[in-house]
Amino acid sequence: MDGGRLIAKVIAKQGVDVVFTLCGGHISPILSGCKAEGIRVVDVRHEVNAVFAADAVARMSGLPGVAAVTAGPGMTNTITAVKNAAMAQSPLVLLGGSAPTVLKGRGALQDIDQMALMRPLCKWTGSIRRIKDIVPKVEEAFLRATEGVPGPVFLECPIDTLYDEALVREWYGAAGGKNPKTLAQKALKQYLHFHLNRIFNGKDRHPEPRRITNADLPRHSQSEVQRVLSALLKAERPVFVLGSQALLQTEQVAALAQALGKLGIPCYLSGMARGLLGAQHPLLMRHKRREALREADLVLLAGVPCDFRLDYGNHLSRARYLSVNRSREDLNKNKRPSIGVLADPGPFLIALAAAAKGPAPAWAGWRAKLAERDQQREQEIDAQATDSGGMGINPLQLFRELNKQLDDRAVLVADGGDFVGTGAYTLHARTPLSWLDPGAFGTLGVGGGFALGAKLVRPDSEVWIIWGDGSSAYSLAEFDTYARHGIPVIGLIGNDACWAQIARDQVEILKDDVAVMLAHTDYDQVAKGYGGDGVRVDNLPAFLQAIEQARASVRNGKPFLINAILAKSDFRKGSISM
Repeated sequence: MDGGRLIAKVIAKQGVDVVFTLCGGHISPILSGCKAEGIRVVDVRHEVNAVFAADAVARMSGLPGVAAVTAGPGMTNTITAVKNAAMAQSPLVLLGGSAPTVLKGRGALQDIDQMALMRPLCKWTGSIRRIKDIVPKVEEAFLRATEGVPGPVFLECPIDTLYDEALVREWYGAAGGKNPKTLAQKALKQYLHFHLNRIFNGKDRHPEPRRITNADLPRHSQSEVQRVLSALLKAERPVFVLGSQALLQTEQVAALAQALGKLGIPCYLSGMARGLLGAQHPLLMRHKRREALREADLVLLAGVPCDFRLDYGNHLSRARYLSVNRSREDLNKNKRPSIGVLADPGPFLIALAAAAKGPAPAWAGWRAKLAERDQQREQEIDAQATDSGGMGINPLQLFRELNKQLDDRAVLVADGGDFVGTGAYTLHARTPLSWLDPGAFGTLGVGGGFALGAKLVRPDSEVWIIWGDGSSAYSLAEFDTYARHGIPVIGLIGNDACWAQIARDQVEILKDDVAVMLAHTDYDQVAKGYGGDGVRVDNLPAFLQAIEQARASVRNGKPFLINAILAKSDFRKGSISM
């Protein structure tokens, strides 16, 4: 059994059923081994999208996502996605090929110091040096990806640890020469023989692969639950803010939703927590979060740091501030909580609800006030949706209509700036773990990979990529992947021929549109060229018809792209964050 097959056996033992990749000679045995072990291998058109896809699988399934890329530029192409996964706290295992162990640092093809590049980005990095170390190294990679605060790990897999021993010995024999004559040649051959023995000795004495399940997670105490409960019962205007970290244990999302319902506290949901309470839950608040946080007398952040999204804690200026987080750094970032609990926020909230008797009567008026404010904002958006901005579709009106049309199991992938930001106000995630956005890194280009991973986790759900026309070009080529592998997703491009989020302030402040203008490109034709289908629309009736065309295409296993020409909009004026 070669090293690639052995790696695949460990991956299969973890319950992973898909590996994302872009082929390369350095990693071929891993891919072949995965296929032999019954693991689906999905090859993409850019390595960064292999990691984005693995990230999406991790977020939606709770299992580490796995990607395998070749050495050198194959690995460096993943860096943005790896850092995005780190900041989003997604458990991810990246396997990277590398030059033969004997040629490391000697100028071999695609040989660079990969460990130096990946170490600052990953929770853990490792390198295989001997066949007998493969099983424990791969198992450690899965453990490190999931323990504590999850994140990406990188395991370097040199090519001479992956191929069959006989072939590797043949390679080394050729390098040493068949009949060495000089002392130097003899010394080289002897060294290579010694090096080979080190790689392969004990190769059959590796441990049997096992499932890694005992991830080390910070756990709350009952006294911490009682302390937070006591603070809640003294509050008159409490607010919860939940982030992706609260849903890392995906098998507990139903229990978490029930817990929030029992507690009866108004909730703002972000990241993967969107959809946790469904689309119309009375505790779910969507608008005017800044005002609510400033008026609240108690704010509990569950898996959310005080970063730029909360104005570095300034939104909590008058509230008593509680925080539950797996990360000690995030727990105290920028503003120290009056009560800080280093624990997994999902199980903590479930325990908090179990200890509570139910919502305090004093909170009813507070909930009603926030709900009324939400309704007023919805009415304002409705009014703005009727405005005509010239040629094209008002983006607010487009999203209002799409929201009515979405299936209850729909998964929404957000990839863009202005258009996607508008969608975030108006599109309602229906179910838990059905909204994927980049997270705190604000990365453009996640769409193609995220949608790929999402559709494989939920093959019976409609998966929509909400693309800005600028961000779409990062991963539009993955329509080829969707078509080849029979993974039908629906792409929606908001085409205003502009990097609108940047242009709006740049033109007003600098009076210059340099580098922000695009064209009304026929992206639908690009999708067709890659084996999908698509249509260009510039009015609302045509858009609604396009939705039906898209659904018919998906039923036939073919991805579809709606290229929607937009009217100009100032809905998100002044929305740049720092």
